[in-house]
Amino acid sequence: MSNIENFSTHEPLTIQKNEEIQKTALQAALIDSKKSALQKYQDFAVGSSKLSALLKYEILTGIFGPIPGALGLVLRKRFYKSLFGSIGRGVVFGKSITIRHPHKIHIGENVIIDDYAVLDAKGTDNQGITIGNNVMIGRNSVISCKNGDITIGDNTNIAMNCFIQSAKTVHIGANVLIAPYCYVIGGGDHETVRTDIPIIAQGQIVKGIIIEDNCWLGADVKVLDGIKIERDSIIGTGAVVTKSLPEFNVAVGIPAKVIKIRKNG
Repeated sequence: MSNIENFSTHEPLTIQKNEEIQKTALQAALIDSKKSALQKYQDFAVGSSKLSALLKYEILTGIFGPIPGALGLVLRKRFYKSLFGSIGRGVVFGKSITIRHPHKIHIGENVIIDDYAVLDAKGTDNQGITIGNNVMIGRNSVISCKNGDITIGDNTNIAMNCFIQSAKTVHIGANVLIAPYCYVIGGGDHETVRTDIPIIAQGQIVKGIIIEDNCWLGADVKVLDGIKIERDSIIGTGAVVTKSLPEFNVAVGIPAKVIKIRKNG
């Protein structure tokens, strides 16, 4: 018998009537059978039940979002301002950016959001996303709230294809360099104690992440929930950070281990 045939011999676990998959308020709203598909879309994308908010969101993102080149940049700079909670001067929006719950997104001055990036502030009672001045968010990078909050300090550069998610709080300080393909996951760990019900029904553990000022994360670094990386740290390419790290450290490997303290030369 092949390994593939052996793989499916166990009976699947089922959720009993007295068990319930733990859901966020937003998840509950999205599966509410009493709501129409349009209402669910508003909950998910717009974050408002007002028809005026939906129309503004659809018109601005639908018409101006996909326009390439200089014309698109000029039009988005002119018209996107009214979508956001607050926005500074000199902000540049690339084409085909995904924006969710824009009224909970606050952007400083001289920020660049590259093509196909995602700014997702969705949640029912969170503060959303706050981006400081002179920040760069690279192409295809995702900044995503799962009812959590994300703050990004001044002069921070997040390169292409990064994924930053918060189910509680993720704070990235000022002057931080985050190279391509990095993952910063604030939340998403699951309870696994019980074996009689699926993991999805056991709830999540959320702690949050802090990356202090002046840090540098090399390409393909993963930072797990509950981690604090103190100021002026360097994390080597491909490292997986599973424990908090002290200031001025250089850490590499899986799991990341400190190999040098920069103050010591």
